[in-house]
Amino acid sequence: MTLKLDDIKGLGKKIDILKEAGINSVEKLADSKVEDLIELKGIGKAIAEKIIDNAKTMIEENSKPTEETRESVIEDEEEILKLSKVEQEKIDKEIKEKEERKKSFEGQEIKQGDFILLKITGKTQKGKVFRVSSEEDAKKAGIYDEHDAKHGHYTPEFVVVGKPGFLNEGLTQTIENMKYFEKKSVRIPPTKAFGKRDPSKIERIGIAKFKKMNNGKLPEIGKEFTKQTKQGVQRGTVTNIIQGKVIIDYNHPLAGQNIDYNIEILDKIEDFNKKIEYFMINKGIPQDNVSEFKINYDKKVKSLEIIIPKMFLFQNLTYLKFGLAMDLQSHMLDEINDVKYVEIYEKMPTPEITEDSVMKKVEEFNEKQNDQDSTEKE
Repeated sequence: MTLKLDDIKGLGKKIDILKEAGINSVEKLADSKVEDLIELKGIGKAIAEKIIDNAKTMIEENSKPTEETRESVIEDEEEILKLSKVEQEKIDKEIKEKEERKKSFEGQEIKQGDFILLKITGKTQKGKVFRVSSEEDAKKAGIYDEHDAKHGHYTPEFVVVGKPGFLNEGLTQTIENMKYFEKKSVRIPPTKAFGKRDPSKIERIGIAKFKKMNNGKLPEIGKEFTKQTKQGVQRGTVTNIIQGKVIIDYNHPLAGQNIDYNIEILDKIEDFNKKIEYFMINKGIPQDNVSEFKINYDKKVKSLEIIIPKMFLFQNLTYLKFGLAMDLQSHMLDEINDVKYVEIYEKMPTPEITEDSVMKKVEEFNEKQNDQDSTEKE
């Protein structure tokens, strides 16, 4: 309810005097001091005290919930409780299912082709953490970044056991000899981690040439540099600038180092839709948006249809879609033959012509002109 000065008892014509003094609302009147009001023409101490009290009373009464608002609040609270209960039931169901899965294959050896979730903490031999699978571990290591958290960087690793493209060679071999829910610490040598340092991958470029290749920007030590080659995009790091030459290292930053890993097998993924969801996340689709992609599967012909949500229709998903289809067809070979993407562009509603619309005015103008032309001819 909107409070008005006119509704306060005892004001009468004094409203104009108050407004001239800048007191133009019930709230301002309630906050006024008696000594300030009595300086105004026609307002004595008794009247000042009375109208301030009346303003305060009006605000208090207005703030009290009516029966209708009380019922609305109760309904809202009941709805929240209902939603909370549904959410809790969902969480409890997931926990129960996970516990049942854990009982069914705990202690079993991991097999080639299994779909698993893995928790990893990776650090250099000097102890610098560079890879984590949880926010808790990121915060402990002092590398937590809110931007990375929003983009799902601190989540368990999805791996198809024994298949390339998920983990380095050393980790792949380690996991093949583990059991479900087992934990292990392992040191991976450079040859099975990020490779040995290769002197041939260090390039020296003149500053002028570098600037031309780097969109006119001067080199900065520690900055990433990319260049297009016949084999594709090559990424390196500017490591030094000596005698007019820019030194660029295309080796992996961790090349030549022994890497220590703490590993824990968290879960086994067996559900068909869950596998597809994790492949989507692997391809860069945010975890919070995965559920918006609708999936239809024809088991008879092994055909998978993925409906792209509206929010992704105008993004360039060409490489993502191609890569996702390749992954699904390669790693779910027995279940998926064809992958189809459906994009639905709904027809935009045609705006109605209103009385004050431009088209209406144009029509009226044309009619008027025609009438004038007809009159002149006569």
